[in-house]
Amino acid sequence: MSIEAAYMVPHPPMIVPEIGRGSEAQIKETIVAYQKVAEDIARIKPETIVITSPHSVLYSDYFHISPGPGAKGSFADFRAGQVRFQEKYDEDLVDRICLLAAEQAFPAGTLGERSARLDHGTMVPLWFIRRHYDGFKLVRIGLSGLPLADHYRLGVMIREAAETLDRRLVLVASGDLSHKLQPYGPYGFAPEGPEYDNRIMDVSRRAAFGEMLAFDENFCEKAAECGHRSFVIMAGALDGMKVRSQVLSHQDVTGVGYGICTFYPEGKDEERHFLDSYLQEMEDRMALRLAGEDAYVRLARQSLEEYIRNDRMIPVPEGLPEEMLKTKAGTFVSIHKFGKLRGCIGTIMPTTGSIAKEIIRNAISASTKDPRFDPIEEDELKWLEINVDVLGKPEKIRSIDELDVKRYGVIVSCGRKRGLLLPDLEGVDSPEQQVAIAMQKGGIREEEAYTLERFEVVRHEPEMG
Repeated sequence: MSIEAAYMVPHPPMIVPEIGRGSEAQIKETIVAYQKVAEDIARIKPETIVITSPHSVLYSDYFHISPGPGAKGSFADFRAGQVRFQEKYDEDLVDRICLLAAEQAFPAGTLGERSARLDHGTMVPLWFIRRHYDGFKLVRIGLSGLPLADHYRLGVMIREAAETLDRRLVLVASGDLSHKLQPYGPYGFAPEGPEYDNRIMDVSRRAAFGEMLAFDENFCEKAAECGHRSFVIMAGALDGMKVRSQVLSHQDVTGVGYGICTFYPEGKDEERHFLDSYLQEMEDRMALRLAGEDAYVRLARQSLEEYIRNDRMIPVPEGLPEEMLKTKAGTFVSIHKFGKLRGCIGTIMPTTGSIAKEIIRNAISASTKDPRFDPIEEDELKWLEINVDVLGKPEKIRSIDELDVKRYGVIVSCGRKRGLLLPDLEGVDSPEQQVAIAMQKGGIREEEAYTLERFEVVRHEPEMG
């Protein structure tokens, strides 16, 4: 068996005495649990330890695996430069993971190393482990902005690579829980904070890894969690395995959640291929969406699918509602995949002779020309969730008090610079936040004089039944 054990651990620098200087005593329960993890790893004597860290190199669309023979690091950034590490990497295992990723056209590899220094999300677990065991090589892997399903797939590849090389390893999923548990915490309080901690600890206690995939991205963002993607990679490494789990500790005394859990595989279990189950649920959901799409959304989907498959812009089809053919308006096409934005582009004012033509052009642009994302590939088409907003005529307003984030979108203008934000967006809860985001999108600074306009939209999204 290649995966001997897996561990969910936090990485507060203060837990290291040279950094905490006594303040670490307030998380003694976490320290005791961490020591048990380190002692357990020493008992197992793995050849390789894989650490997934939120603070390693991170890209929105790529998993970075640290390259080369090894790396150094210290806690100098936390005024404890005397605490140092020099680690050797398991280059053979790294090469095997990269080979699997290349064979599956999966976005993971050793490209894009911005800093070879070890990060604190890696060094805090190593600080405990090195006090009990040093007979291992390291593999350090960063997270990404890709969907949770892709993090799970990476975990599956890690185990497959280890099995191919007959490598005995343990996986350490480094990550704090919510950072919004108390008003005095680093990010203040949000009700999603305690809810996240309670949910993730319950899921971990039951080793119900499929439920990790179902955590809503916006919910996780509001909770300001740190390690969820790290935990999902760990879950993928244990895919199809019966797992014995134990919660060792969960503390919230600093406003940040620290959870420590152990997971031991105990043979195969065909009922625990959670990614397969999740994707089937997504396919069922997509079937409902497709059935509930109106003419506006169907036209956007037809347009982008034809362009991506055949590099061709469709003509305006017959049988559309009269409003789409005879009315001019700006439109926005928004595309999501597994709950994450995958593209959004539109026009504030009409640029063509009809809403239908506007949708056709903007659907192509949203799927292939949004500068924030790579163009959508053909194998992604079946997972795309599409909405179409038809914009009303903008009207000038005198102050932010005339905005309502649920009803109105906003346009912020400064000379030739303009930023727009649609109404009723998940995570946008106040006019101040709405305007700030629109300014950021338009490259408008706070000290610059700007004007405000508001507009209403008719949003077309599938009826889910």
